[in-house]
Amino acid sequence: MISVASRAEDGYSPPVMARINENFQKLKAGYLFPEIARRVNAYTESEPEKAKKLIRCGIGDVTEPVPVAAREAMKKAVDELGDRGSFRGYGPEQGYPFLRESIARNAYAELGIDPGDIYVSDGSKCDSGNILDIFGQGNKIAVTDPVYPVYVDTNVMAGNTGEANEAGEYEGLVYLKCTAENGFVPAIPEEKVDLIYLCYPNNPTGTTATREQLEAWVAYALANDAVILYDAAYEAFVQDPSIPRSIFEIEGAHQCAIEFRSFSKNGGFTGVRCAYTVIPEAVTGSTANGERVPLKQLWGRRHSTKFNGASYPVQRGAEAIYSEAGKAEVAGLVEHYMTNAKLLREACEGLGLKVWGGENAPYVWVGCPEGITSWGMFDKMLEGAQVVVTPGAGFGAAGEGFFRISAFNSRENVEEVCRRLADMV
Repeated sequence: MISVASRAEDGYSPPVMARINENFQKLKAGYLFPEIARRVNAYTESEPEKAKKLIRCGIGDVTEPVPVAAREAMKKAVDELGDRGSFRGYGPEQGYPFLRESIARNAYAELGIDPGDIYVSDGSKCDSGNILDIFGQGNKIAVTDPVYPVYVDTNVMAGNTGEANEAGEYEGLVYLKCTAENGFVPAIPEEKVDLIYLCYPNNPTGTTATREQLEAWVAYALANDAVILYDAAYEAFVQDPSIPRSIFEIEGAHQCAIEFRSFSKNGGFTGVRCAYTVIPEAVTGSTANGERVPLKQLWGRRHSTKFNGASYPVQRGAEAIYSEAGKAEVAGLVEHYMTNAKLLREACEGLGLKVWGGENAPYVWVGCPEGITSWGMFDKMLEGAQVVVTPGAGFGAAGEGFFRISAFNSRENVEEVCRRLADMV
């Protein structure tokens, strides 16, 4: 057999193969949570006995059962599919009217959101990444730092960035620094940007934005013809009535904001999958020749082309979250996780660590002890306490020096984590 090398000497050129999206080559290492899983798996293999004691407080996955109201609704819906008279096939891609109407009535009462503004999906993570399909190249994009990695990684995949520098910051993105000094709510940028990612209550820091702060962001967006991509996945955990749960509580937001919400955390739907995106009619974008186009028109076309809709049983389960029984059960879940957050926050404060979050969000953001990096703290917690946390560096350069503890766990596990933290000191 003649080698390719020898054939090249004769002027041979190998056939062109299928070309990849080379933007994926810009991504740094693995996505944060698979990387955590890889390290935990390696520890489990090397320390099988100690690994039996592992408590996972890293990924924000719920642990408590799906509410009875939702389960019963889904069971009934499955039975309907088993009868020719009540069987349903393909549903509307935007979501069944019964769910969209229930969302508008219960989640957006008096906020001017119409059922037609609501698009049901299988996850807000998916929507916050897929939303880029409706925006063109050349937009200046702002992300907070630290940041939920999906916002950055999907922009890299879409070709909206250059390469990353040594700190992991991508050329072409505007990083809005969130620090202890500004309460992890960034200052308004001095330059003009076109797309702004905001997440409050925040993942990963667990902090919130005040009404006045959100009013400033909306004013900026309106003045600069920008669009706010507002992730409100954790709105159900807000305890302070003065803190807005929706960007649409802010005057003017109906002209400049898209909101993402989910049933994953409040309804325990992480394994069920149901969420929704809200795009009011007045939110528009511009063509190259200056024509204004409603963004919901584009999202609706994208949604119907690339998505078949969440399943009928799942949407019935989501609808049941808004029943009286469902609301009561969700309130119980929220109380459970927020009590966990309180215990974790107090345990860290008791050790003399600086702590944020845990009061209006299910995440506790903790400053690392002096001289320890965030991945160093990850290793210390894993090896010394058999507790999995999330290193702040995984959320961006500004996350270095911090780590995140998730309150999504059983009370027994959280109390045990608190004891182990005390024993480490």
